[in-house]
Amino acid sequence: MIPIKNKKNFEATIDQLRKFAHSYLEKYSSSKQQLRTYLLKKFLKTGMQIASKKELLSLIDVVIEDLEKQKLLSDKFYSHSKSSSYFRRGYSLNKIRYSLIKKGINEKYINESILKIKSEEANPDFFSAIKLCKKRRIGAARVENNRTLFYKKDMGILARSGFSYEISKKVLDLDKGDFKKFCKLI
Repeated sequence: MIPIKNKKNFEATIDQLRKFAHSYLEKYSSSKQQLRTYLLKKFLKTGMQIASKKELLSLIDVVIEDLEKQKLLSDKFYSHSKSSSYFRRGYSLNKIRYSLIKKGINEKYINESILKIKSEEANPDFFSAIKLCKKRRIGAARVENNRTLFYKKDMGILARSGFSYEISKKVLDLDKGDFKKFCKLI
């Protein structure tokens, strides 16, 4: 192997990875893990030759470190923005935590984001459950005659959304007047 040829391949590979990363980050907000996965898949699809996957992953890590130094990529910022976005949609804190873990965010940043939501909001899970009930038209948002028939189904919807039994029961047992008052507070 000629060292100059390897150096050219190395520089070409790094440049190609940077182009892929910049084009992806122009379109989407991303965590480090999501970008790492995208770059690996994209590079393997191009058909360019590389000695080993280990070498490719080390090159991807170099590109990601450069992006972090340029402040184009930050897991802390990504965690805060996604958690607040999820909270506005009506996700429970458990579901927010799980979604961020799936995206490869460090546990430290997840805990900071959850604490930030808890400090800004009084009883965030309760109000998120209210938002979900309003959005899905369950609980007090249903017609009064159907509430008892669909109680178990509504409880299942809230449980799958990550709400505890106590909060689900509390939200589903609200009468229409209280539910409308809470909806105005949201």
